[in-house]
Amino acid sequence: MRAKTLQILLAVLAITGFGLTMRADDAAKPSKSERAAIQVALKEFNSWIGGWRGGGQVRRGSTRGAWVEKSNFVWKFDGDQIGIEYNVDGAKHVKSGLLSWDVKNEEYTFDAELADKSKRKYRGELEKGVLALESGANDAGYVSRLTMRQLNEKRFLVMYERRKAKASFYLRVGEVGYTREGTRLAASDNTGPICIVTGGAGTIRVSFKGKNYYVCCSGCRDAFNDDPEGIIETYLAELAEKKKSAAN
Repeated sequence: MRAKTLQILLAVLAITGFGLTMRADDAAKPSKSERAAIQVALKEFNSWIGGWRGGGQVRRGSTRGAWVEKSNFVWKFDGDQIGIEYNVDGAKHVKSGLLSWDVKNEEYTFDAELADKSKRKYRGELEKGVLALESGANDAGYVSRLTMRQLNEKRFLVMYERRKAKASFYLRVGEVGYTREGTRLAASDNTGPICIVTGGAGTIRVSFKGKNYYVCCSGCRDAFNDDPEGIIETYLAELAEKKKSAAN
């Protein structure tokens, strides 16, 4: 009787597709080594983490159509999803997005939601500190390009461009110049606490077993709280490896 009941249950799962869905989800999960590779690739952008206040222009040097916005970069460790979230308040172009790394194709990905709530997928590479991301052609036949670069500790630029799919040159759509929140343009040093999760600048204090550590954002804080022993173990192993390499 129990065997027959089990057969019926398996048949129902097969019909509903529940079993297939579960297997598909499991197959999509990145391995431990892939998760580590994604995090290593995204460490290039540790200095982006935090809040920025920006002024946008359609044309450089012109106030016509200009706007003001605020943005924030934060690490995301949500289940099997690893990336850096980009959220914009007052956006005219990209409202939010997740920057990640395609391990198989060795390129950066950026899944964006635009101000009009439409979705857009970008892919690209980092070269000489400039992250250039390009989308596929939309229904109107336009390819979009998103370029991000940090000029220094205080300044950050985001450029929006587009071109016809068959054209080779881009037309400027807009640009946002950011200044890091809570700072002025005067120079300052980069010394200070280190984020125990990603190695970025530590700005938030966390504790475990009476010892204090630092993380760079709320995403890293949540990751630390989920597995403090694992995070600390990995951090100490990396620190030992760096000391070993420096001694050789």
